Amino acid sequence: MNVSEQILQILKNVGVTQIWGVTGDALNTFTDALRGDEDIKWNAVRHEENGAFAATAEAQMTNNLAVCAGTVGPGTLHLINGLYNAKKERVPVLAISGQVARVNMGTNYFQEVGLTKIFDDVCAYQAVIRSAEEAPRVVLKAIQIALEQRAVVRVEIPIDIAVEEAKGSHYEHPVFRGNAVLVPSDDDINKIASAINEAKKITILAGAGCRNSREEVLALSEKIKAPIVHTLRSSDVIHNDDKNVVGLTGLIGNPSGYHAVMKADLLLMLGTDFPYSNFLPDDSKIIQIDNRIENIGNRVKVDIGVQGDCLASLQKLDSKILPKKNSEFLDNLVENFNKWKKHKEENSNLDNDLEPLHPQLFMNVLNRKASDDACFTVDVGESAIWVAHHLTLHGKRRLLGSFNHGSMAVGFPAAMGIQSVNPGREVWAIVGDGAFGMCMNDFITAVRYNWPVKILVYNNSQLGFVKIEMEEAGYAMANEALELQNPNFAEYAKLCGGDGIRVEHATDIEKAIEMAIASPKPFIIDAVTNPGELSLPPHITLEEAWGFGKSKIKEILLSVKSDKDQKNNLMDEIKAFFNN
Repeated sequence: MNVSEQILQILKNVGVTQIWGVTGDALNTFTDALRGDEDIKWNAVRHEENGAFAATAEAQMTNNLAVCAGTVGPGTLHLINGLYNAKKERVPVLAISGQVARVNMGTNYFQEVGLTKIFDDVCAYQAVIRSAEEAPRVVLKAIQIALEQRAVVRVEIPIDIAVEEAKGSHYEHPVFRGNAVLVPSDDDINKIASAINEAKKITILAGAGCRNSREEVLALSEKIKAPIVHTLRSSDVIHNDDKNVVGLTGLIGNPSGYHAVMKADLLLMLGTDFPYSNFLPDDSKIIQIDNRIENIGNRVKVDIGVQGDCLASLQKLDSKILPKKNSEFLDNLVENFNKWKKHKEENSNLDNDLEPLHPQLFMNVLNRKASDDACFTVDVGESAIWVAHHLTLHGKRRLLGSFNHGSMAVGFPAAMGIQSVNPGREVWAIVGDGAFGMCMNDFITAVRYNWPVKILVYNNSQLGFVKIEMEEAGYAMANEALELQNPNFAEYAKLCGGDGIRVEHATDIEKAIEMAIASPKPFIIDAVTNPGELSLPPHITLEEAWGFGKSKIKEILLSVKSDKDQKNNLMDEIKAFFNN
């Protein structure tokens, strides 16, 4: 047994079943060791970043260690963006880095890169293996840290050590997983209970940290008549159809979610590090409960901060909370949220068949047709707006994305990661044309491994969300930077050995989604949509209104001067607005 085989055996012992990567000289010993192995599969992606994104999604779905790999400097550097996503989603991922032989290290050898410095910020632990004897020791330490801290770790293996005879077996031991639950003190619970019992208008802002306490959050809400606002990341924990839920706040939120947070006397933040301080109140009393103490007070001034597990905290708190009878604050917000949902349902009706199509039409149909345990991934950009506004994650549906890192091109590779460990589950990637264009080379990988992912590509030939940001800041639309020249994505899917359909008419949407669901192959819906579709945030500041106004004035003046791009942009926006 050589060092590569020894490391693979350690990975098998902790339940690793696959490695995402692109092989090369420093990793060839690993791929050779996997020859004929039935326990660990090598998923040969076309780009290492896609492999890292896929590994992140795999770790989120399995709650176990996922592994990706890159060879020497260039290959390992390609992993870094996907690993940052893993870090910010707080999931255990191990990156294996090949490295040049020890004799060449420090000589600026071909493809040599000082990886430790580069990965210092993203990794909770890094080890450069300097001898065969220390290999099992540092690999086990890396795995232990990744699982316990839900973090990214990296192990670097020089090519000459990878083929050496394995040693250091006396260091091998089972990987131990912590099962401790952080329970707040009686004093902390009493402070929270006292503040809740005294307050009249309470709102719960529930984050992904409530995943194991969903029923307790709903019960507390009913007991104290508190509206529940959730984050996009917790949309598959707290659903828009749940009682007392009033939606999201933030740039892609809705008015009832925004007002619930801003008009509360007391805001109870549970398991969330919601990042947008301008959508949090300045003058309300705030209680924050979080397992990670560094999150408390990170975004806004907190009056009572408690470190603790949300489930344990709410269970301990329940007996100390007095039921409230006055539900006026809650009832008004729920009524407004229901009106908002009804409006969204009406403007996404298939009768609203202006062409190019409204993007929300696709999401409305998909919401009805997808299975109750479907998994969805969403990319950064306008696609996230349509998911937030039109997708209900009831039942056992899941939603994954780059919610904290905010990277483009995460949707499709994350869908591959989910499908690889859930072969019979319905998996959708909801992506923009800009994001998909960054990672579409690995559609061939999905075909190769028979992963029947379904990809809804919003094709408006534009970086749509960047356009919104540009106009909000007062700039005129810069078509030379925003415009995208796209292929026919459905034909591309067929060329790769998958399947697809291009949709330009509302009457074809249901058929396209049904075809995708039924397809045993990777499937692309090329959804041709209006680039002028507008989606406003739930609250617009004077500064934002002024910026948008300046942008429109500039665009009108440029269109008068025969700028066809500006004229077409304004016409698309007008058509979309008056047909909503």
